Amino acid sequence: MRTTSARYRRVGAIAVALLSMLTTVSAPAAVAQPPQGAHITGIEHVTDRWDKVSVYSPSMNKVIVNDVFKAPESGAPVFYLLPGIDGGDDIAGGGIAPGAKSWFGMTDIQGFFADKNVNVVSPLGGQFSWYTDWIADPGKQYQTYMTRELPPLINEEYNANGQNAVGGLSSTGGTALDYAIQVPGMYQAVGSYSGLLNPSDNAQQVQLTLMGGGANAEAMWGPFGGPLWVAHDPTKNVAKLNGVAVYVAASASGGVGAVDRLPANFGPNITGGLIERIVADSTRVFADAAAAAGVPVNYVVRPDGSHTWGLFESEMQESWNTTIGPALGV
Repeated sequence: MRTTSARYRRVGAIAVALLSMLTTVSAPAAVAQPPQGAHITGIEHVTDRWDKVSVYSPSMNKVIVNDVFKAPESGAPVFYLLPGIDGGDDIAGGGIAPGAKSWFGMTDIQGFFADKNVNVVSPLGGQFSWYTDWIADPGKQYQTYMTRELPPLINEEYNANGQNAVGGLSSTGGTALDYAIQVPGMYQAVGSYSGLLNPSDNAQQVQLTLMGGGANAEAMWGPFGGPLWVAHDPTKNVAKLNGVAVYVAASASGGVGAVDRLPANFGPNITGGLIERIVADSTRVFADAAAAAGVPVNYVVRPDGSHTWGLFESEMQESWNTTIGPALGV
């Protein structure tokens, strides 16, 4: 594995519930109560430290379930982990239970973070949403949810200290970086695990991905090449990440390796390898832009890995050890 550290050396709104308008009348009349703002609707205690927290999102008018691995001590920071394009569900029909193709279902969150004083939070759902706000779909306002609605509730419920980091895999790798761009000062660190980091120059790749769920990418950020595509492009806005600890990684080869944890007789992961090479090139372009702008990033070129949960988990753990944990003071 080859890495560059702080001075990269490249080797290869918030949606608030609307109040009902009150009209002065001469006689008492029933007035509809305004809908409540973002709030926790229930908590399921899976283990002594793992909760499933259901949160009502007023921006999307629905309840979202969030996995939470509680810090061993109060006053800890929060590390948010975004799901992939499937929102934690097995859209390929491989027999994985709903919500289990997720960070808590596919990686050892509990083992890795057992001795680390941080709250790890990962939402479920949001298939084919890119975890951003869509201009033409009120049911996809995930940036608002993740940056405005959910954090205050997590901070209060788990007595967090207000320090935050966010990481994403594949389709949400760029989104994680974008959150720090869109909400300056909220995140001390961000991580992209085999993510697409220059979406405005790869709009057709975004379109192909979203088409898998019957969605149109122009319903997300408008016409290709338009101002919203540029505004949400981490490479185009890399200077705004100055002061944020940034980790980005991908496998240059896309080849299957031990990191993938695939069955011995699996054979070549053709689709995963192709995707990984695309995001590796995108990650390199981002790292080049960061170097040109004088923005320190930890850019990691993996020798192998074919866009699998094994690779994503390895990248996430490395990001924690080298970049995110230190930035959060853990």
